[in-house]
Amino acid sequence: MNVIFTCGGTGGHIMPAISVANIWKERYPDSNILFIGAKNSMEEELVPKAGYALKTIEAYGMRRGISWKALKRNVLAVRCVMASVPACKKIMREFRPDVVIGTGGYASYPALLAAHQMGIPTCVHEANAVPGRTTKMAAQWADKVLVCFEECRKYYKHPERVEVVGMPVRREFIFSDREKARQELKLDDRPVVVSAFGSQGAKAMNQLMAELFRLEQAAGFPFQHIHAVGSYGWSWMPDLVKEKGVDLSKTEDIRMVQYIYNMPTVVAAADVFIGRAGASTCNEIAASGTPCILIPSPNVTNNHQEMNARVLSDNGGAILLLEKDCTAQGVFDEMKRITEDKEKASAMRSALLKIAVPDSAEKLCDIMYALAKQRSK
Repeated sequence: MNVIFTCGGTGGHIMPAISVANIWKERYPDSNILFIGAKNSMEEELVPKAGYALKTIEAYGMRRGISWKALKRNVLAVRCVMASVPACKKIMREFRPDVVIGTGGYASYPALLAAHQMGIPTCVHEANAVPGRTTKMAAQWADKVLVCFEECRKYYKHPERVEVVGMPVRREFIFSDREKARQELKLDDRPVVVSAFGSQGAKAMNQLMAELFRLEQAAGFPFQHIHAVGSYGWSWMPDLVKEKGVDLSKTEDIRMVQYIYNMPTVVAAADVFIGRAGASTCNEIAASGTPCILIPSPNVTNNHQEMNARVLSDNGGAILLLEKDCTAQGVFDEMKRITEDKEKASAMRSALLKIAVPDSAEKLCDIMYALAKQRSK
């Protein structure tokens, strides 16, 4: 069997596709797998590193608004789609896929449309609680629309083609052992707090974390806190923390790093996770069962981070704080509430694990295989 994955732009689109491809390769080792993504984008690094072939096309995302700059960008995006559909058809005539799956990003639409026009079965996976532009367009004709949560079904015109499959996440988030993780990180018996706001970080959130460090120091360091600053804040946040009166060189209670490379281990060790509410973050946290405080970014399309966070909070697995209302003292109080109330923490863990779909990648593979077999009949 030949399978095409199409995705791009962000790790939140690419990593789920790689997770599913890994399971597919385990199940069907004789299969051929090809990725289609955008030129000069993150997939050019991540996909080959994962061991898969990649073909790239010209693709640009559309911009909202009515400015002249946005209009020019959107005209370019439409032209790229018109040019990229024939390019994708050429790739597919040569590769002869049995099924094509898109996991999001503007590069996936031309490939999905080309496959549909050629009569090749297609499915599209939407990671966020509300569908993005690519998913909305593809959902009109895709054979299957795959979503993370039952609450998502209402956003689609053809609910009969929608299936709830969860979000494919790395197995380490599901199977990491809490005690082993704490031993590996050399943590003591105090509660562990982990905070991260993306690979680049968020200025407002890093500023809030610096004030939170001050509050933790004033309280006698009741937590062990691991914070990922991100590339943007790494140059200025250490100075800000010093201005707050916290000398990180003299305490191991707060570990401030640029990136957390072993996130599954760190999250497994955590009593509380603090972060944004991107689709990958929400699903990884749910899979690990780690109580969380989510502060959605207000600067994303369709406010989808708040919608993601509300799925977790409405089910009892997360505390939702809007950035406009968020203070360091408020976060500190929520951290204490979760870590001091064992029943609350246990209930949050249980709620998150009920939301998670640990065999999500396997479910996607089942659907892809069924679509491919239908075509072969």
